[in-house]
Amino acid sequence: MEIERIKKVIVDQKEELEEFFKTEKIIQRELDMEKLRKFLAYPNVLVITGPRRSGKSTLAMMLFDGEKFGYLNFDDERLAGFSAGDFNTALLAFYDLYGQDIKCFVFDEIQNISGWELFINRLRRTKKIVITGSNANLLSGDLATHLTGRYLEAVLYPFSFREFLKAKEAAIEKEDFYSTKKISLINKYLNEYLKIGGFPETLRFGQVIAGKIYEDVITKDILLRYGIKNKNSFREMSNYLISNFSSKINYAKIGRAFFIKNVHTVRNYADYLSSSFLVIIVEKFSYKKKLQFSTSKKIYGIDTGLVNSIAFQISSNEGRIMENAVLLDLKRRGDYGDDKFEVYYWSDYLGKEVDFAVKKGKRIIQLIQVCQSLQNIETKEREIKSLLKASRELQCDNLLIITASEEAVEKIEGKEISIIPLWKWLMSGLA
Repeated sequence: MEIERIKKVIVDQKEELEEFFKTEKIIQRELDMEKLRKFLAYPNVLVITGPRRSGKSTLAMMLFDGEKFGYLNFDDERLAGFSAGDFNTALLAFYDLYGQDIKCFVFDEIQNISGWELFINRLRRTKKIVITGSNANLLSGDLATHLTGRYLEAVLYPFSFREFLKAKEAAIEKEDFYSTKKISLINKYLNEYLKIGGFPETLRFGQVIAGKIYEDVITKDILLRYGIKNKNSFREMSNYLISNFSSKINYAKIGRAFFIKNVHTVRNYADYLSSSFLVIIVEKFSYKKKLQFSTSKKIYGIDTGLVNSIAFQISSNEGRIMENAVLLDLKRRGDYGDDKFEVYYWSDYLGKEVDFAVKKGKRIIQLIQVCQSLQNIETKEREIKSLLKASRELQCDNLLIITASEEAVEKIEGKEISIIPLWKWLMSGLA
């Protein structure tokens, strides 16, 4: 590819970024920025993955604030035909435009170019590099082998409720947690957040953007990338899985429903949706790994706005939306912080189930139920009995029920169960 053509793309993309930073409100994300910058002080590569349009490019720009850096986004039709042999030409273009002393580079969606790993491995020895990608398998190939541990991966999700409030310029203080008026306002924001989701662009353009993001991922990141032949079956299955958010799924049953003979094809389709950050698949917790992977999974959407845009729903499903929102925030907390943990669901052979079992190291450290309301006696008994059974089996006494509005502490069988409204739990990271 000609160097002049690459230069034009570089300059145009830089101008677009500069205009964005001038005109848009930039929200500080909840990742530890100092930790990420400190990591870049060494000859390592920072890899930012996450859904399309979740703010990965913006985060990368913020990391190099005040420094001269080169930026190239490969999700650009003008770079069609760019190959591994053109990387050095691109490097020369950067040097011609910005000088030989440029030390920092950001490469967006670089996984679009086959053979990119060797170029990054060579460049990272003398430069600070951030690469972004909307595929969770970005590091599953040659890059991880070549870097041999000299990289850090950060996953960026759509806005949390806390970040959403910042974007809305809603100033909420800890003392507001006790104000009836402010709690009403917080719940008003929460209802909007659960409806439109946390993609940054939805705050400007509305929930319709989530549907556009979904279609882009299906078309660009899955159908084209994986060369799926039966496109209609895949789309139908994808819509089915999204519509069954916060529910158990069984690959064999899905295969029969969509006339897909090979269950491995169904599993592959689900993996494509997961690795492209459209859904999150949660495994059942079991100390027996073989049983864990052979049982039914639970599926969640990457964003509640996306779920609301795509899912076929005959009712409002507030409880399932709440559960999806809790799962997403658990994933943020587990991936953003230093105190890493994993999330599973739990059930027994009698049908008792706990929505989330939080595992740190070899221990389950918290059990969480999500329920819109506990006013119904049967519902309350079911949720509590399941928690107590799981508590005994998994030896975990940190028990929590998240509801729409109720707050209390229940003491049963020598154990305490905290009940907390969703808004308060989502804001529990507020400084």
